[in-house]
Amino acid sequence: MDFWETIERRHSVRRFNADHDVAPEIVERILRAAILAPSAGNCQPWHFFVVRDAEIKELLAEAAGGQRFVAEAPVVIVVCAEPARSSARYGSRGSSLYCLQDTAAATEHILLAATASGLGSCWVGAFSERAAAQALRLPGHLRPVAMVPIGYPLRPTVRKTARRGLDEVVTYV
Repeated sequence: MDFWETIERRHSVRRFNADHDVAPEIVERILRAAILAPSAGNCQPWHFFVVRDAEIKELLAEAAGGQRFVAEAPVVIVVCAEPARSSARYGSRGSSLYCLQDTAAATEHILLAATASGLGSCWVGAFSERAAAQALRLPGHLRPVAMVPIGYPLRPTVRKTARRGLDEVVTYV
């Protein structure tokens, strides 16, 4: 799939084909795309949890306010920030902002790589960080910032969601 087609096809998928698993090599390729994301000072303040365990996915769905599709996806990648990696170079701005920007860039790479691989995905940011951290038994130095359920869409669709026009969001100076 060409880059522009990938960008145009990417949309949130919340219904997955339960009979079609995602091969480990595809997940690894998606993770390789994630680690190619830019990061401030090349600190790479991220850690990824690949969740296939049904009980943990259930806990993550509960942490996400009962969003069932999280548990129903074959794979959930939880993107975590490691604020200390950024703060070592950039102080409080690194730990409060840069590590979040960097993990957001990695998350977007995951979404695009999933789309390019013929998979559906959804960026889930609405969740209890504490509950997600408990579900994964995260060490204290990691902060969960995004969950990305991934799988083959139940029904292949190319959804066109409304976007604000450039005239509304761009100012040339």
